[in-house]
Amino acid sequence: MAQDAATDTASLEGWQGAVSDWSSDQRAFKGVPWGKAMMWIFLLSDTFIFTCFLLSYMTVRMSTTAPWPYASEIFALSFGGEPIPLILIAIMTFILITSSGTMVLAVNFGYRMDRKKTAIMLIITALFGASFVGMQAFEWTKLIVEEGVRPWANPFGAPQFGSVFFMITGFHGFHVSVGVIFLLIVARKVWRGDYDNGTKGFFTSRPGSYEHVETMGLYWHFVDLVWVFIFAVFYLW
Repeated sequence: MAQDAATDTASLEGWQGAVSDWSSDQRAFKGVPWGKAMMWIFLLSDTFIFTCFLLSYMTVRMSTTAPWPYASEIFALSFGGEPIPLILIAIMTFILITSSGTMVLAVNFGYRMDRKKTAIMLIITALFGASFVGMQAFEWTKLIVEEGVRPWANPFGAPQFGSVFFMITGFHGFHVSVGVIFLLIVARKVWRGDYDNGTKGFFTSRPGSYEHVETMGLYWHFVDLVWVFIFAVFYLW
């Protein structure tokens, strides 16, 4: 009977077919939380933006006639008089990837309704993110103050280097900063038991549901994944 009904639905044409298709999609996504669905749509749009940024960077780098600076030299730090290439970037990458692990634990404990462990893992993730932003601020300060790199100028070669660097890393750093703020907001609500009691207010859900923790997990994993592409394309190329 179900197979016959599916066959009849598939054979519909015109407006009846369009209405049938829309209704089936509506039923298929009926159980998806609204916030989670909207987060997926937001991440999809953000993917297009970061893709355009990285493609623009590759286009500028391949088309410029001026020599492009070596990232291993510009982003090197000296310890004991010997410069170590990309050491700060490597530490930043390690911190952000580690934060994905703590975010996974937060979501896992959220599924188990373990309020304290969920809040602790969210706070640890936020601290990792804040450390990443702090290191990025140090990196920017070093480039601007010590190296003289500007969005419109670059003493090491191609002037476009500064503009694409500050645009891409700045936009990503903004995402991490926003994520840290919302991680702390969700952690506070988890710690107070707002999700257990269904307390009404901003960024809350139905009683006994930690779905906002999972939604924040989607955002945070996306931010980490984008950094992997930035690290590979901008710093290693």
